[in-house]
Amino acid sequence: MVLSDLRKGNSAEIVKIHADKMLKDRLTSFGVMRGEILLVKGCSLAKQTMEIEVGSTLIALRAEEARKIEIKIT
Repeated sequence: MVLSDLRKGNSAEIVKIHADKMLKDRLTSFGVMRGEILLVKGCSLAKQTMEIEVGSTLIALRAEEARKIEIKIT
């Protein structure tokens, strides 16, 4: 399952990030890394962007980025 499959209010644990080094480094700098729990705070109408919370950080992701984050429901 990937992050883009979730809806507002769902939480999940990050299992793996399937992205190039540049994107992985950017996500890691925001606290998005394997083992972290995230909460979906909101999605745009067409699900082109998502707002997630990891720890106390709110992050907006494009749908293409969210599809690269493998998760498991908590």
